[in-house]
Amino acid sequence: MSLLPRIVGHRGAPHLAPENTLASFKAAAAAGVTAIEFDVALTFDNRPVIIHDASLERTTDGIGLLSESTLESVSGLDAGSWFDPTFSGEVVPTLEETIDLIESLGLSADIELKPDPGREVETAQITLAVASECWPSDKQPPVITSFSRVALAAAKDAMPEWPRGLCFELLPEDWTEAIDALGATIVCPNSDRLTADQAASMVAAGLEVMAWTVNDLDQARKLIQWGVSSLCTDVPQELRPALIKHDLV
Repeated sequence: MSLLPRIVGHRGAPHLAPENTLASFKAAAAAGVTAIEFDVALTFDNRPVIIHDASLERTTDGIGLLSESTLESVSGLDAGSWFDPTFSGEVVPTLEETIDLIESLGLSADIELKPDPGREVETAQITLAVASECWPSDKQPPVITSFSRVALAAAKDAMPEWPRGLCFELLPEDWTEAIDALGATIVCPNSDRLTADQAASMVAAGLEVMAWTVNDLDQARKLIQWGVSSLCTDVPQELRPALIKHDLV
């Protein structure tokens, strides 16, 4: 049984609502997806919140670095108006709020660890501590992914029974050794840089492959032919019905 479905909403449904917000996760669920990917990073006071960038400017009305901002200050930011005025007042959600919502929506999750340099271990430890406390015991556990091997190793130590996936832009030469050391069962390659031979090697190794970020039907079809099992997409509301139409879900 696959840990992730064919379609995973990348930061929710970021063409319908501001990325990594509760509104985006609701939009993804409304589009029919059953799993979402979102990014977790730590505030200055070590609270896990859902945001992609190290800085606040792109997706909020704040200024500066998340790592230098307290949860109280981040909680007061507007994370929606940059996308559209109708989302004014949308906030940067905490991990706890996000887990509560996705439980109510019946979604599964890919939690991507986004540590600042030097905070890889604590980002994994704190995120996993909060997530394990909030996550329903009768629900399939989330997949924990990261580009950081250090963070994934810490996640393995913290919650060894939760599945892990290694993300990368370009396939590293030592990828098989890294996967073994991390106890990972999923690989998350950049779809634009993945080759058919690489995908075949991953599948032959018994790994699930979730490629990102796949927004085009022709590319999705090609990746599926290569054995890619999951597609992380910005446009689940478009890609999902297109794949259903072609019997590719």
